[in-house]
Amino acid sequence: SSPECRTPKSAALYDRAGEIVMQRSMEAAKLNLPPGQEIVVYKNNSDGKGNSYGTHENYLMDRSVPFSRVVNSIIPFFVTRQLFTGAGKVGSEFPGAGKDVPFQLTQRADFFEEEVGLETTLKRPIVNTRDEPHSDPQRYRRLHVINADCTVSEFATYLKLGTAAIVLSMIEDEFFDSRALSLASPVQGMRHVSWDLTLRAPLELSDGRRMTALEIQWEFLRLAQAYQTSHGTESVDPAGLQGPEILTMWESVLTDLEKDPVLCADRLDWAAKLRLFGAYKERHGLEWRDAKVRALDLQWHDMRADKSLGLRQQWRRVLNDDDITAAVLEPPRDTRAYFRGRCLQQFSPWIAAANWDSIVFDLGTDPLRRVPMMEPLKGTAEMVDSLLEGCTTPAELLSRLGA
Repeated sequence: SSPECRTPKSAALYDRAGEIVMQRSMEAAKLNLPPGQEIVVYKNNSDGKGNSYGTHENYLMDRSVPFSRVVNSIIPFFVTRQLFTGAGKVGSEFPGAGKDVPFQLTQRADFFEEEVGLETTLKRPIVNTRDEPHSDPQRYRRLHVINADCTVSEFATYLKLGTAAIVLSMIEDEFFDSRALSLASPVQGMRHVSWDLTLRAPLELSDGRRMTALEIQWEFLRLAQAYQTSHGTESVDPAGLQGPEILTMWESVLTDLEKDPVLCADRLDWAAKLRLFGAYKERHGLEWRDAKVRALDLQWHDMRADKSLGLRQQWRRVLNDDDITAAVLEPPRDTRAYFRGRCLQQFSPWIAAANWDSIVFDLGTDPLRRVPMMEPLKGTAEMVDSLLEGCTTPAELLSRLGA
């Protein structure tokens, strides 16, 4: 679970830092287990035996935006963004799919049954209604997103988060007609897109038109480019740098997918898998359903650096290694995560609980002292560094907060 992040690149950075935490945790566990035993973590979304688990995205939105508008606008985007968010998967776990789906774009598409709903493990919806903002519920909604894959490629992770953030900003600003790209059958569309390796099979829209997933994504991109021109993308990144970068990445991926998906093998997990596994299959005269090919699919997601196929790929980078290493121990400086992290670094013996929206201190005297943190953009380094400097005890910190 990452800390609160102000920008898509920061969220991608802390996702990568989480991988290092997992790798170090596996090594630490190994030291405490009997010889020859270890715990292995796989960063994937399906076990191949009918069980799926999500990689969840969370976006803080304006509470005043009608949820129906969010749903109508975001579903066609979520269904078609599988073109670049998919981790790739050998076979299918959808009942009856069998040999008809030897390889697909995503690991999650097989498991969705509803358009909108609260569940996350049964009757999974494309749009999840869980709404725990962990902040002022009068001002904010947390859009809890469960429909995408986790990816080894940091480029794909950044693109997934960045494009969604831009589209949600457009929805908040009523920049486009929420029904313009509405799909006739979104749930079936999830599998339709994931199973179509040609990227050419059309989807039926609610108004009777037919468009491919690529065409729908191009339409969202054109809207996003127009939105940048008229509104800017500071809602995504206050510095105004990441929005243009994300739009450029988005366009380059769609352009290459139109030519040949293999051109994206340095950026998208599913394309890299298709190239690697396809070559292995041909070299050894195997079918997609062969156990050796399925084993490769699992090994791709192995978080052990010396075992993982995914971590060995020559990916196009968007993050800095020094920044990733620092993020393992240091919180983001531009959200309330900074105040929480600094308190845990300085005063952990006196902290009874640290939650998203509060920290509870135990000073050894009744009662416990709760510090609320209901505003995600307060508690930044700029706001609290001077407050924390010179504080040697939590009692002193609480006194300064009270003043």
